[in-house]
Amino acid sequence: MPFTSFAASDSGSGRPALPNLWRDRDFRRLWVGQTASQFGEHTGLLVLPLLAVLTLGADAERTGALRAAGQTPVLLFSLLAGAWVDRWRTRTVMVLTDIGRTLVFAAAAAAGFLGLLGLPALFAAVFLAGALSVFFDVAYQASLVRLVDRDQLLRGNSALEGSRSAAQFGGPALGGALVSLLSAAAGAAAGAAFFALSFLSIRRIRSGEPVPAHSRRPARVRRSIREGLAFVAADASLRSVALASAAFQFFFAATMTVQLLFLPRGLHLSGAAVGLALAATGPGAVVGSLLAAKLPRRFGYGPVLVCAAGIGDAVLLSVPMLHGPPAMTVPVLLAVNAVFGVFGQLVNVTVMAVRQSVTPDRMQGRVAATINFAGLGLAPLGSLLGGHLAQEWGLRGALLAVTAGILLSPVLFACSPLARVGRSLPRAGTA
Repeated sequence: MPFTSFAASDSGSGRPALPNLWRDRDFRRLWVGQTASQFGEHTGLLVLPLLAVLTLGADAERTGALRAAGQTPVLLFSLLAGAWVDRWRTRTVMVLTDIGRTLVFAAAAAAGFLGLLGLPALFAAVFLAGALSVFFDVAYQASLVRLVDRDQLLRGNSALEGSRSAAQFGGPALGGALVSLLSAAAGAAAGAAFFALSFLSIRRIRSGEPVPAHSRRPARVRRSIREGLAFVAADASLRSVALASAAFQFFFAATMTVQLLFLPRGLHLSGAAVGLALAATGPGAVVGSLLAAKLPRRFGYGPVLVCAAGIGDAVLLSVPMLHGPPAMTVPVLLAVNAVFGVFGQLVNVTVMAVRQSVTPDRMQGRVAATINFAGLGLAPLGSLLGGHLAQEWGLRGALLAVTAGILLSPVLFACSPLARVGRSLPRAGTA
């Protein structure tokens, strides 16, 4: 198992080693379930659009609309998911969403095998699977805090985020292989199997997680959402996370929009070369997850966060500077994206551990959902900006401008209370 190094002694740090996280059966069950869920989700991101293309003959416009249907639930349901997760046991939310996604993917696979699948039904399946994934993702982030001690949050997040990173490139690779060797319907069936495995693992969690007290009262969803927004806005550390996340997602969406035009048109790379270059982010992110289990506790959460964000974002500035044939540019792009993956994931894990530590248990779901909403909510606008600047300024100039904009994120981290967090995680109300 590649994550066993997380339990190693912190020799030389002046502190006793933490207990072995992997001896906690409930954490292992959460990790297995979350890993299976992430592989099911990222396999489906490739397989369901391929069902539309290969089985239903969908054109580019309909395929793009199908992808948008899967992304829309993030904007529609993130805040609602946070309110619900704080009113339910997280295990219950994860189990129910796993059941739902298993049924959705199994139905899509069966309809595909039988030739009964239509485009409207596929749109509904993609939207429903996306909505259920929003609830699952918020729930598993809140669940970790209720399963492990606060001192174990860094290692727990490192393991969970490492799985997510592996799924981001492993899921599509598996889905593509199944589609090539068998059929798109077989890929959908594999997605259903992953979600079923997640259900079987998470349902075995036996931690005595209490039902939040306010879940016994009539639901006041709007009030709960407002409380989450107000709590993040009032806390300097959480407010900084939300602002830095929003800045990053906005300019990163713009950067990716321009980059997907610049690589084939400006650098004359083939589609396969573009895919290979971008895929290097995945293995880099796995390495970043491994580093995140150690570096913040050795050098301090704040210094690691600011330095990792600065290095990871700054390395992207080299892309608009590239010239030359593919034999020269592709290796550089592979290195750039691998470095970006390493330091980007180091930021993700560190931020998540600090965020969970300073948030009271009763607010975990709403805080996670609010920050996700703040970040991803601006991504569509960033994509529009990237397209507009590419049209007006040219590809190379636009890419340099929007990539430089990403550096606003580490600046916000450096100017926030997060930069002063030391080698121990702060507690709720102390950051």
